[in-house]
Order: sequence, then C-alpha cells, then structure tokens
Amino acid sequence: MGNGSEDSNGWNRCRGLAVKAILLIGGAFLVKRLSKSTTRWDHATFVSRSLTGEKYSKEQASKNPDNYFNIRMLTCPAAELVDGSNVLYFEQRFFMVKPCPKELKCDVELSTYAIRDMEEYKNFCDRSKDQRPQPEEVIGDIAEHLTTVELKRCSRGKRCLYEGSTPPGGFPNSWNGASYCTSELAVMKNNEIHMWDRGFDDDGNQIWGPKEGPYEFKPAPTSSFNEMFSPLNLPPPPPTERRIEGSFILQE
Repeated sequence: MGNGSEDSNGWNRCRGLAVKAILLIGGAFLVKRLSKSTTRWDHATFVSRSLTGEKYSKEQASKNPDNYFNIRMLTCPAAELVDGSNVLYFEQRFFMVKPCPKELKCDVELSTYAIRDMEEYKNFCDRSKDQRPQPEEVIGDIAEHLTTVELKRCSRGKRCLYEGSTPPGGFPNSWNGASYCTSELAVMKNNEIHMWDRGFDDDGNQIWGPKEGPYEFKPAPTSSFNEMFSPLNLPPPPPTERRIEGSFILQE
C-alpha cells in the first residue's frame, strides 16, 4: 500500500512538472509571437491587398442618391518594382504602394501616377493576364506623379485600419477650373475602402468631388453581384456625369 501511494505521488509530481514545462514553452512561444514586430513592408502589403479587388458604392448611393453614384472600384496588381513597391491598376491610373520613408511619420505611402498610353490599358483588370500589358511594359508606362497619400495605422477603437491624406496644400490640378486637389483614403476593418478626392480653386472653393464625405466602397456579395449583372436585369448606361476620370472620382 505504501509503495502504491509513493508511486502515485511521484506520478502526480512528474505530471505536474510536465504540465508546467508545457505551459512555460507555450508561454514563451506566445510571447515570441506577440513581440514579433510587423515590418514596414508588411503594412504596405496589407494595404495593397485591401485595395485589390472589386468594390461598389451601391449601398451609399441607394441611401443618398443626390450626392453619390453607384461606382465600381476595380483594382488589380500590375507590376512590382525592383525595390518591392507594388504597382496596382485602378481606372486610368496607377497606384504605387510602398512603406513611407523613415523620416516621415507614416506607415504606407500610396502614390498615384498617370499612364503613358491609356489605350493599352482599357479594361485592364477584366482581361486575362496574357492579354494585358506585361509588368515590364507597365513599369515603362508609369508617367507623371499626380498625388501621394500618407497612411498611418488607426488608433485602437476606430473602425479603420489605416487612414491618411495628401500633405497640406494638396497637389496641382487644373481639371474643370481647379487649382489644386486633395485626397483622403481609409482602409476599413470590414474590407471597405473610403476615398475622398476633391478639387479646389485658388480661393479654396471646392470645384469638384463629393461635398458630404468620402465614397464608401464595399465588396459586393456574390448574390448581389449576380443580381446586378444578370441578363434579366442589366443596369442602364451611366449618365455622362457619372464616371471616374483621370486620377480622381469626379462628381459635378
């Protein structure tokens, strides 16, 4: 009986030590995982992936049709530069996504560039990869710089993951009588993209762009997408003022 009790106590002690060892190892692994810092390129990659895909402002347009249109935002990868910057195609322009320079207080730099030969890029994202301009051609077709948005990680408790805007004063822009333009962008937690592009004259009066707030682009559920574009319910051609032109979403 005594030997059995001693064996049992010894087994319990061994089991206790084993459990402690497992907890210590697991805890050390967890601490290592939690302490692993996110790299500058991780932020840029996340923003690139968030921008990529098909999104719509349908819900916003249905709630506020006087100020917002149902616009399709379709973005796809186009090339990768030698330094790792991602080049995305979006509606007659290129997005270039990369980490912010270390001297700036931001995480991701999103720059917009014009395209040298727009005819070559019609329906770029809707075409198969072998029917598109190839990455080396894309790099050669990156034209003048238009805007840059400096994105920062959002503070805890906010709906966004990253948000930012063009530097104070914006960038020169002469479309429709404007003198300069500004751009604001937010990457949201639910895979939404909020985008607010506006043009102003020399006196600071807004010339173009939505006035009430940013466009809210949400991924379309499969069922909604099929319903919108089913052969029995084709959408009407958009009016001339409902469009995305140049490097900005315009609304007259």
